[in-house]
Amino acid sequence: MIRSFVFVAVLAASLAFFAAGCQRLLKSIRIGRAEDRFQDVGARLKNVLRVAFGQSKLLREPLAGLMHFFIFWGFVILLSAVGEAILEGVAPRFSLELLGPLFPPIAILQESAGILVVLSVLAGLTRWYLVPPRRYYGPEISAHVRLDATFILCLILAIVSSMFGTNAARMTLSGSHPASRFVSLQLASLFQARASAEIWYEAFWWTHLLLVLGFLNYLPHSKHLHVMTSIPNVYLSSLEPRGRLTRLDFENDEAEKFGASDVQDLTWKQLLDGYTCTDCGRCTASCPANLTGKPLSPRKIIMNIRQRTAELSPVLFSGTGEQKTAVVEHILLDNFISPEELWACTTCQACMQECPVMIEHVPVIMDMRRFLVLTESRFPAELTTTFKNLENNFTPWAFPRETRADWAKGLDVKTMAESGGEAHVLYWVGCAGAYDKRYEKVSHSMVRLLNAAEVNFAILGTEEKCTGDAARRAGNEYLAQMLMTENVATLNKYKFKKILTTCPHCYNTLKNEYSQFGGNYEVEHHTEFLQGLVRSGGLKVRGKIDSVTTFHDSCYLGRYNNIYDAPRSLLETAGARLAEMPRSRDKGLCCGAGGARMFMEETIGKRVNIERTEEALRLHPDTIATSCPFCMTMLTDGVKDKGVEESTRVRDIAEVLADALV
Repeated sequence: MIRSFVFVAVLAASLAFFAAGCQRLLKSIRIGRAEDRFQDVGARLKNVLRVAFGQSKLLREPLAGLMHFFIFWGFVILLSAVGEAILEGVAPRFSLELLGPLFPPIAILQESAGILVVLSVLAGLTRWYLVPPRRYYGPEISAHVRLDATFILCLILAIVSSMFGTNAARMTLSGSHPASRFVSLQLASLFQARASAEIWYEAFWWTHLLLVLGFLNYLPHSKHLHVMTSIPNVYLSSLEPRGRLTRLDFENDEAEKFGASDVQDLTWKQLLDGYTCTDCGRCTASCPANLTGKPLSPRKIIMNIRQRTAELSPVLFSGTGEQKTAVVEHILLDNFISPEELWACTTCQACMQECPVMIEHVPVIMDMRRFLVLTESRFPAELTTTFKNLENNFTPWAFPRETRADWAKGLDVKTMAESGGEAHVLYWVGCAGAYDKRYEKVSHSMVRLLNAAEVNFAILGTEEKCTGDAARRAGNEYLAQMLMTENVATLNKYKFKKILTTCPHCYNTLKNEYSQFGGNYEVEHHTEFLQGLVRSGGLKVRGKIDSVTTFHDSCYLGRYNNIYDAPRSLLETAGARLAEMPRSRDKGLCCGAGGARMFMEETIGKRVNIERTEEALRLHPDTIATSCPFCMTMLTDGVKDKGVEESTRVRDIAEVLADALV
């Protein structure tokens, strides 16, 4: 009776302390802005099944993924053993054997899960100390990360071991030795004397329960808080297209600033991301900026949000006037995160692709860029020229608007106005396709392919303006919205079935973001469109390009819009012999031009395009194929830097396919 009373008191105190910790956590998150993340329950549950329960992100690293998979599912299964132990505290000698025929399969699952957890923990400890993950090499790892991981792994090992000990001692006391407890049965022989078995049973049982309750209350103060928050965070992850940024409301007269300078300017979900970060470093290990020596670490950005939230929230709720003044003035931007970190981001979303708990790093970075540009006018000097060109010429470069259609002279290409305001396909040429001398050749190849397939198409000509991608990713939302609304007004004057683009940045913006401004269009990238023509027989191609070709995945085509197969299919149709780079498809390395980095100098560390070019050249290709004008520029510069432009050509898919026309 006394034992049960003591246990219930301990359990109640532990749960109360845990509830208080959860309440503090929820209170901290609520200092963020409101955001609706509760729509479409079906899609959210599907994400939970795939990412949280299926561990799909973690299994991208097979060894670490399997260890985590077994520990996760082991603990899920062993919750039944914890429940059994708790009921034993209320009703002494309670056993799941009361379930009759259901007991053997449950016991087998518990014993099997326990063994898998023990083996996974031992493998994890071995890995941490003998062959630590490469993402933890260098300054990113700190002593507390290793110690915390070690402590948690040892705690898990002790919890499972004490469970086996409790089961083994219980067998001696009850006289029941079920074969389904196949691990505990082997240990039961250690407790043959009933008197000693009673002592060992109590010792193991109390140890098991106290460790479980201690683990529960340690979580809110550990990097393993994600054990509690990861499933909710996955459930609440964005269902918007990956390539869509939020629209700022410039018509709100009450807005004192735009963008985010502190955690209160972020949404509650972005603050939850901070508390969900596992500190694993997968995001930073995949970041092209970090890999080439830039100051950016996506992991640090998210951990800084967590640190700042933990610092600010208690003072806001209970601090004195002086404390509030000091802490409020010590803001996230500048005091925790430097502008140099933010401007190093290429927005490639490799960090988001690799994050096992669906943290959204890029939108946070973009919110802080917006604050720097719109509220403080603090941005790299090179962007001043870019912004002025976009305002005056509607292109990032200093070319007059009147020459935008000069690339098409002599090609018998009609504008929408010349076509009577109607065409089957509107070919969106883009700024690079219109002004960049190298990429004009891609535009010429596209015209050749479209004419060969007898496609009814037209262009906007001088009516076309930059889609606004560069301005939006550079944080200048006001300028981006100006360009977007003007383009929508132009597009809505004409009749067409679909928009065709060669630039993934134009493609992503037109497809995923123009709907925010009343522009709802069917948009296809030229690799998708050309693949459709080839498959339908509208484009006759003969495989005669006999060359070793490696394809570089554009971030805005691949990770943003999940287009990987179409360009490869076209290259194979043209006769190319494909050789894949180690970092390809959704693990592809950025060329370094995204996020308006195309228009900024790269002065710190190794140039990203050189890193990518070197990876491609290790395959000794005849051709590096691209499907993006920015990628073409960056890789062409890389090939020239390496002095191999005579032996290795950088070409767009359209150029390769045009050469293979029958």
